[in-house]
Amino acid sequence: MDRIDRQLLALMQKDARLTTAELADMVGLSPSPCARRIKRLEKENIIDGYHAALSREKVGIAMTMFVEVSLNNHQVTSVDDFEQAISDMPEVVSCHVVSGTYDYLLEVVSKDLLGYEQFTRKLQCLQTVKDIHTQLAIRKVKDRGVLPIYS
Repeated sequence: MDRIDRQLLALMQKDARLTTAELADMVGLSPSPCARRIKRLEKENIIDGYHAALSREKVGIAMTMFVEVSLNNHQVTSVDDFEQAISDMPEVVSCHVVSGTYDYLLEVVSKDLLGYEQFTRKLQCLQTVKDIHTQLAIRKVKDRGVLPIYS
């Protein structure tokens, strides 16, 4: 990746609705070479998709929780079963394997406290889950940050 690729990626992260012509103008290219660069970045999976950023509040999400989960064991089948179950839970918007006291850190969203209670009941029913700890997000300070581009 060169400087222009990095500029395109930074601009597209901030506003993916920019047209190829607008992007080309911003990085000092004509539209055709700019379009070819974007297609190459997509083909190389550097750009792995385009998404609409939704307002959580306006779609009925009032709560965000961070849930630390420990598993009973780390056998391949237990890990696979847990990760598949989490993948199927729409309340879980991100899941990370982490180092430290817990095995996973989940970001969970809910309409209300009752919705979160229903989620925790589903989580507690998973045989691989040993321990759950939850922190309620009080206020969002930063979200949807633009990724730094190091390559």
